[in-house]
Amino acid sequence: MERFVIPHDHEITKEDRRRLNGHGSLIIWFTGLPSSGKSTIANEVEKRLIASGIRTYILDGDNVRMGLCKDLGFSEEDRAENIRRIGEVSKLFADAGCVTLSAFVSPYRRDRDAIRELVEDGEFVEVFVDAPVEVCEERDVKGLYKKAREGVIKGFTGIDDPYEEPQNPEITIHTDKSSLEEGVQMVIDYLVEKKTVEL
Repeated sequence: MERFVIPHDHEITKEDRRRLNGHGSLIIWFTGLPSSGKSTIANEVEKRLIASGIRTYILDGDNVRMGLCKDLGFSEEDRAENIRRIGEVSKLFADAGCVTLSAFVSPYRRDRDAIRELVEDGEFVEVFVDAPVEVCEERDVKGLYKKAREGVIKGFTGIDDPYEEPQNPEITIHTDKSSLEEGVQMVIDYLVEKKTVEL
């Protein structure tokens, strides 16, 4: 069937949308253990950007699994497909001219690297939200770590399933050592330094 799929070349480009918006676009990919602070930081970064007139969209693990990926489980294969779909959607939002904030555990390095390969150089910013598993367990309002320790949940990242840390992330935020405001500012500073946005 793939031979019958012929992409259509639209006249309006990503650069046209960026000019209309008055800023650049890319994917900011927040990765880290469950409860490390990914969604919290992504949410605060988005609020800062929106307040400055930057077009954004945020994609979050649990929310996406309510719709686009509700047919997937948590096997290694399903997790890979979950991240593949999110990568493609993130690319679409970046192409639309948005600063796209994607917050996913995304435990496997190869899956994150595959998303980087989807876009042009500089359009994928990997943010490693780093916190020791003990700290993540203390923060876990959903009680998932407890259930994983009890064996109720199988294949839980950080307990009985691996998390492969990024080797060369653009940004590393140690949420056990820095405040939320400091972590947010690190991301904002990076975007300004790379001239993606002007704040």
